[in-house]
Amino acid sequence: MIDGGEAIRKLALNVARYTGLAPLAKPFVGGIGAILMLHRVTATPEKPNSVNRHLNIAPAFLDKLIADMKGRGYAFVSLDEAIERVEAGGKHGQFATITADDAYRDNMTEALPVLEKHGAPITIYVAPGLIDGAVDLWWDVVEDIVDTSSHLTLKTAKGSTVVDCSTPGRKVQAIARLNAWLTLEVPEEEQGAALRELARSNGIELGRGPGTLMNWDEIRAMAAHPLVTIGAHTVNHRNLKRLSEADARHEIGEVRSILKQRIGLEPRHFAYPYGYASAVGCREVGFARDAGYVSAVTTRHGVLRAEHAGFLHALPRISVNGRYQSVAHIRTMLSGVTTPLANAGKMVVTI
Repeated sequence: MIDGGEAIRKLALNVARYTGLAPLAKPFVGGIGAILMLHRVTATPEKPNSVNRHLNIAPAFLDKLIADMKGRGYAFVSLDEAIERVEAGGKHGQFATITADDAYRDNMTEALPVLEKHGAPITIYVAPGLIDGAVDLWWDVVEDIVDTSSHLTLKTAKGSTVVDCSTPGRKVQAIARLNAWLTLEVPEEEQGAALRELARSNGIELGRGPGTLMNWDEIRAMAAHPLVTIGAHTVNHRNLKRLSEADARHEIGEVRSILKQRIGLEPRHFAYPYGYASAVGCREVGFARDAGYVSAVTTRHGVLRAEHAGFLHALPRISVNGRYQSVAHIRTMLSGVTTPLANAGKMVVTI
């Protein structure tokens, strides 16, 4: 299925590339560096045709991308050094730092060898609730539910509604409907219980902890690796904007003590779950600052500029994902020309 928005974005990337606009503009709008955002990195995804396949890139592509960026003068640095370079106004040349959300096991088994080859550091943001199995990777669970069902029943504010999952096309629509139901209609605090009840009613058992994520022993081993920094991703991977102030502060602050207890290190860096406009705003940025983090990243699209020294708790990232698994596409994004296009003309992207 073709995503219309994705097709338009790829058209814009190709126009910027083939007209020569991107390389011409880079000295003026390319900024001082970039934070790259990953999720999964594997050559053998369990569901290669999954609606969530955009979360995955191949290790070979990561290898090519890092080599290309290094060849064009980017220094790959730790997130700590990246923050120092932002505060210094980018005086030491262009840089990049790599981040990965959710602590997928393939970050260790397939991405890390690539990073070691290039000496490229990575920050991995961990949500303890996901690792313990207290909460689920709901986007994967939704797909599993729909894949095994011909129809299912949702309990909504307007009563029960039947969702058709009888054909491949209907399944795609059903996944979109369940995503909207969970993220917009079900209160954030009740999302987990609602998801598990839906799974149980369709014969799927949850709560054992997803095997696609690292366990605590693996996270501790990664934390000891010289190229790896462990960051925080809230306690339970909640949409903070949908929570009360008390609950949002708990999700942001308590994760520091949990990670200190689990791996012996208190995280200095934070990533907002989801990271888009309906998940993080000024209130949440203030909470992250109050919690004592050195930096916090969103999923807003953009390169880093010297002005970000004043917005260290609302930093944009460049998403390296399966939709744009092309070195040429990432080059165009790094040129800076797509930053204002994706952000209503803003060059300094925060929230």
